[in-house]
Amino acid sequence: MDDRFTICNMAIEAGGKNGIFPVDEKTLEYIKGRVDREYKIFAADEDAEYDEVVEIDLSTLKNTVSLPHLPSNTKTVEEVKGTKIDQVVIGSCTNGRMSDMRMAAEILKGRKVADGIRVNIVPATQAIYIQCIEEGILKTFVEAGCAVNTPSCGPCMGGHMGVMCEGERTISTTNRNFVGRMGHVDSEIILASPAVCAASAIAGFVAGPEDIM
Repeated sequence: MDDRFTICNMAIEAGGKNGIFPVDEKTLEYIKGRVDREYKIFAADEDAEYDEVVEIDLSTLKNTVSLPHLPSNTKTVEEVKGTKIDQVVIGSCTNGRMSDMRMAAEILKGRKVADGIRVNIVPATQAIYIQCIEEGILKTFVEAGCAVNTPSCGPCMGGHMGVMCEGERTISTTNRNFVGRMGHVDSEIILASPAVCAASAIAGFVAGPEDIM
């Protein structure tokens, strides 16, 4: 995952309401051809003073998940490993970037989804969908036993292909796990990274990449 996105996600895990990072060359390269109006870059003053500086060694962090029914209800994968799941969702507008698709494909390649587990892949945009085709990533997903959906909100807001029944549980890369978000009010959503979701799809229960790689 891109370090900038990692930092933003870390800011939210650490209790912040948002994460703001300086604009760099990689960001400017990304927005080329994606905006049709002038934009303004905001940056901190060179002599800005901060109340506190917190340094986090990302290499020491453990994979975490968010249990029902709030994104803030976090546990490490180790604490909930083995939790039964019925479905896996990777993508939609959240965690449906090319880097996410590649991450999931790397774990799923040459492996099979566990019996009885439904896996829905949702690239974030048509451009990403096409790039997945060109890189052979969709073939990897299909051969592993996944269903590939067209770019949309899809199951994230209970729209289609992934709506859960009573008593079912999904592990998902989407952004909310509120009651009834993906279907029946007595279903549950666990939020996780693409890597954890892909590993869980293979294991048939909540698991980390280190458990199946």
